[in-house]
Amino acid sequence: MEERRMLTVDQYDFIRTSHRVYGKKVKEIVRETGHSKNTIKRILRGEYKGYKERESQPFPVLEPYLEMIDGWLKRDKENPKKQRHTAIRIFNRLKEEHGFQGAETTVRRYVRQAKLRLGLKGGEVFIPCDPEAGIEGEGGLGRMPCGYRWAECCVKVFLHALKIFGQAFCQVLSL
Repeated sequence: MEERRMLTVDQYDFIRTSHRVYGKKVKEIVRETGHSKNTIKRILRGEYKGYKERESQPFPVLEPYLEMIDGWLKRDKENPKKQRHTAIRIFNRLKEEHGFQGAETTVRRYVRQAKLRLGLKGGEVFIPCDPEAGIEGEGGLGRMPCGYRWAECCVKVFLHALKIFGQAFCQVLSL
């Protein structure tokens, strides 16, 4: 009995390109690829379907503990940020207090989803949008003493500080 081989995306592209661009007949493509005539015709009739997005995976191992975890996370809303449960803390607590046998990644995945659902994920992060952020700055030329090849010398430098960063950029111009 002949072994069935899965076609790769490259093979789909090769078959379609051979037929549509180079005008090869189905028989020629069958000879070149080694796939059946029916397979080649099926590929030419329809486009490559692509990958479908995976549906959310259930948590069967966590099923008995879901209400308890949700309760801990809901109570965390009143607690200061530093005292809230992390996914690892929840995993350790389940293991120690309730004899949980599942994996840490399962707990982490569920806690991430539950925190988003309950609105517990961190504060807003934003970058200030100041159109003149890169325009305003201070600069200057000067001399700076430094050690170079075991000797003291003076170098010419260019200093520039942008208003938004608050730190200086220094470029040595010459010795």
